[in-house]
Amino acid sequence: MTESVWQGRSDAGERGDTRRLFHVVRAAGAPLPAGSPVVVGFACDAGVLRNHGRAGAAQGPDAIRRALANVPAHGLPALYDAGNVICEDDALEAAQERLAGAVRAVLDGGGLPLVLGGGHEVAWGSWQGLRAHLDAAGDGGRLLIVNIDAHFDLRTSRPASSGTPFDQIACESARRGLPFDYVCLGVSRLANTPALFARADELGVSYVEDVDLQERHLDARLAALRERMALAEHVYLTIDLDALPAAVMPGVSAPAAFGVPLAVVEALVGEVRRSGKLRVADLAEYNPSYDRDHQGARVAARLAYRLLA
Repeated sequence: MTESVWQGRSDAGERGDTRRLFHVVRAAGAPLPAGSPVVVGFACDAGVLRNHGRAGAAQGPDAIRRALANVPAHGLPALYDAGNVICEDDALEAAQERLAGAVRAVLDGGGLPLVLGGGHEVAWGSWQGLRAHLDAAGDGGRLLIVNIDAHFDLRTSRPASSGTPFDQIACESARRGLPFDYVCLGVSRLANTPALFARADELGVSYVEDVDLQERHLDARLAALRERMALAEHVYLTIDLDALPAAVMPGVSAPAAFGVPLAVVEALVGEVRRSGKLRVADLAEYNPSYDRDHQGARVAARLAYRLLA
């Protein structure tokens, strides 16, 4: 845990509970109280650069921590920080392997990991860590992947990048005889080629386009998500922040011209949390190099709090 990023305003002179998250953060260790929220950073630009995107996501984890630090705790007794997995240069696969180990360690210790990217290549590491944890426990329960994203990230080209993680998961699931249950919410037709839509159809992916994921559609979309989660024992939720409109989330590699409203994303997060089936969550693609007045960091911190609290 880097204490320099966990700083904020002190209102100790005021009456009542004035604690903020920087007051309750602790270095992660095992074992943890069951379900304890644990932040894990994935400081990596390699996947985005391989996908011809804009560098800067490696600085995302600590920037989100700084914004999160000043959020009022509102009764959250403790937040744990497991530090950063750092990708050096182009050593992406080694970094993803270390991330998988960090996620598994949190799960084995009883915690709920929230992984802060980094590019969306974070998903391959997070999924591997969750899968390793479930396998070691002999847990064959069905795993649903819910991705809130403008992109499918089903590219079939290799080497791997921020555009390939769910195709990697699909291929590994097929190799192991596991079902590939993947829901992608917020897909932009203008940000995915026909080939990617065809790959999604080939794999049986369920998806909702951004134009059909506005506030007027919310009740129906929440009901559909509840139905899918009812068929699973475990949920892995991963959020690519470029699903949000560029005016709300400017600090990403590929800003969205249209996007999914923040209120809708928060409602989807709340539905997953209420299911009691969330095992791992990600926030990916935040890039402080392209943020405005820390606006995107505050949005990411808000979503992080919804996932943690």
